[in-house]
Amino acid sequence: MAPSAIPMDPPTHSHAVNGVSREGNFIAGNLTKGVSRRTSEQDLVLRTFRLLIADLCQQFKGGHPGGAMGMAAIGIALWKYVMRYAPHTPDFLNRDRFVLSNGHTCLFQYTFLHLTGYKAMTFDQLKSYHSSRVDALCPGHPEIEYEGIEVTTGPLGQGIANAVGLAMASKHFASKFNKPGFDIVSDHVWCMVGDACLQEGVGLEAISFAGHFRLNNLTVIYDNNQITCDGLVSLTNTEDVDMKMKACGWNVINIEDGCFDVEGIVEALEAAKKSMLPTFINVRTVIGVDSRVAGDAVAHGAALGLDNVAALKRAYGFDPDQHFVVPQAVRDFFQELPAKGELLVSEWNRLFQEYREAYPELAAEYDLRRKGDLPSDWQSLIPREFPSKAIASRASSGLVFNPIAERCEQFMVGTADLSPSVNMAWKTKEDFEPPHLNTGSYSGRYIHYGIREHAMAAVSNGLAAYHPGMFIPVTSSFFMFYLYAAPAVRMGALQHLQIIHAATHDSIGMGEDGPTHQPIELAALFRTMPNLLYIRPGDSEETAGAWVEAIKARHMSSIISTSRHALPQLTGLTRREGVAKGAYVLEEATGKADLTLIGVGAELNFAVSVAAELRRTQGLKVRTVSFPCQRLFETQPQEYRRQVLQRKSGVPVVVIEAYAANGWERYADAAVCMTTKRFGKSLPGPKAYEFFGFELKSMVSRILGYLENLKLDPDLKHDFVELTYVGEDVVPASR
Repeated sequence: MAPSAIPMDPPTHSHAVNGVSREGNFIAGNLTKGVSRRTSEQDLVLRTFRLLIADLCQQFKGGHPGGAMGMAAIGIALWKYVMRYAPHTPDFLNRDRFVLSNGHTCLFQYTFLHLTGYKAMTFDQLKSYHSSRVDALCPGHPEIEYEGIEVTTGPLGQGIANAVGLAMASKHFASKFNKPGFDIVSDHVWCMVGDACLQEGVGLEAISFAGHFRLNNLTVIYDNNQITCDGLVSLTNTEDVDMKMKACGWNVINIEDGCFDVEGIVEALEAAKKSMLPTFINVRTVIGVDSRVAGDAVAHGAALGLDNVAALKRAYGFDPDQHFVVPQAVRDFFQELPAKGELLVSEWNRLFQEYREAYPELAAEYDLRRKGDLPSDWQSLIPREFPSKAIASRASSGLVFNPIAERCEQFMVGTADLSPSVNMAWKTKEDFEPPHLNTGSYSGRYIHYGIREHAMAAVSNGLAAYHPGMFIPVTSSFFMFYLYAAPAVRMGALQHLQIIHAATHDSIGMGEDGPTHQPIELAALFRTMPNLLYIRPGDSEETAGAWVEAIKARHMSSIISTSRHALPQLTGLTRREGVAKGAYVLEEATGKADLTLIGVGAELNFAVSVAAELRRTQGLKVRTVSFPCQRLFETQPQEYRRQVLQRKSGVPVVVIEAYAANGWERYADAAVCMTTKRFGKSLPGPKAYEFFGFELKSMVSRILGYLENLKLDPDLKHDFVELTYVGEDVVPASR
């Protein structure tokens, strides 16, 4: 269908918000006047695109039209003229990457994916936005599993940090594989951001980080419409954004007429590709441009309304009674792009074949990395035996993983300024650093994130998303500080990205730093997070098993939770293979048991000691179970789970863990756990455990008391009882 009339000379425009141009010139009406550089062909595409966005939101009376409408000229400049990509080969490895950090403007990306020829994004699929279709490819924010979408975005600021990770991945790969005359890695990362992404802390962490690394293969395009949900940005932000970006080490380019100056935007994008620094393009736009709510926060997150859409169609020379109109001239405008993309692919394939002949060993290594496979013998790098002396499981983690990281190039390992504490640095490691500092190079695989836990996790998501299996990022910090990183940890899990988070200092046993650093409640969060393995090993042998499972989990994120303080080695009891089951029996009772004790992580040795004491002093038949990972346990057959816990036989089950007990009611009848009345205590580790009742005499006494109460009140078996301790008082609390 075609519009009833297409003006031969469409109105020209300059920036305006609420009737006043940014240059201070008053204007009349919503169609602003001025001069901008665009062809009549481009102008038709702009008008068609904006009306299509308006119709797509109006059909189900919801969505985010305003930003996408204002960004239209940016999209034309990118997808038509500047970006290197192949719509019919969307996984072409050397493609430019596009990240929509302001993910609520997703129709901007979906519509360009459709117009440029991505096969999956049919017109019918494009119209599924905000529909009830379960097979829709147009969710409310971009999602990684669909063609043309590099990363899932939505929580603001995540996307720009992901883009930094993508750029780092490309820099590292180029440094390793490119040779004179063979730039087989030459992709550029383009990232759209809005006002909100530049206010989020994770975005600012990532911006600073990228400036330090001089990631000149990264361009951030700022949709500067000066509007957030509450109204004008000036309600909360009056800083000089350009000066801030320059201070962070970025090249800055300004575009004054971002709604219409297609040629100016193209020039800026091309200039960004030649910069020695990452580039920030500040593009002034108008949200909901040319509509009755142009420049108003109302245009952000609601359909424009039937009358408003009809008025805009009339102003643009379209029939207000026709919907989803895309003139053939607009389709012709983009028609050549799939063929151009296939030419890119064939040219790269030819170049790589010549590269293979010149550098056969590097080409073979590149092929292996592209497949995403680790060396077949990687598990042989893990020690088969460990010292018998007590050792912190964070140190065990280094003994297990450092030989793997040294040998296997896929691992990009980093820490949030805690290298001496987390034990993730192998002896021969090279730091990932900009070459001009002479402290490392882009070939390095050890990343110093500084004190940027949130960005560390979000950047790692970008590294992992560059190409499946090509990079396995490892982050590291104190477990408590993964609360800072939690939104990005969640985004990695949501995207089925393999990132391994090495979390240390995971209990009250970490000691004198006190309740601010003692993460008694965090395990409950991460144990319930979908597609995440939270693994808490009890000694070196279980730490080996934890790393094996995290590395095998190709489509899941993992947290390996380890102790600061030394743990006794339960040699002969623990088994690395048992970790794969999530929970397994350490010690079985002869005949019918009186009690099953579950031990977890740093408190596993407590369960073994308590069981021994109950056998010695009370003659009880006590089973012990190690339970390092609830998620892995849930994947086991029901028969195995019943065999391990034996709850159906009526044997009481008590778990011992110095955390809040939330979640253990699924597996146990009672818990020796932390009280919910406080967070921890600043004491040396052993004294902190003693203060909260995690010493042998106290635990034995409370468990015996619980067993006596069960005899007196069998219905207590149907409650979950928390056997907490404060000072001299036992505080039972059932729920």
